[in-house]
Amino acid sequence: MPRYTIPVLGLEISFKTDADKERIEAAKDVLEERFSELTRGGKDVSREKLLTCLALSLADDYLEHSRKLETMEEKINALLEK
Repeated sequence: MPRYTIPVLGLEISFKTDADKERIEAAKDVLEERFSELTRGGKDVSREKLLTCLALSLADDYLEHSRKLETMEEKINALLEK
């Protein structure tokens, strides 16, 4: 399993994963884009609160996409049973 060390939001992060470099870069870009959106308001909010909001936003997206996938799988199964 390859080991990566990349800068994410100003922090050096080291980890091992089976994901390829392009996938890691794409994930990093999503994080940095979302973080940038949260900081655009110019309010003086702590980094911890911003990162927590970012984590909640990504978790919500994950749950919503999982729910949609489950619904689609149910519809496909129903069509296959006909």
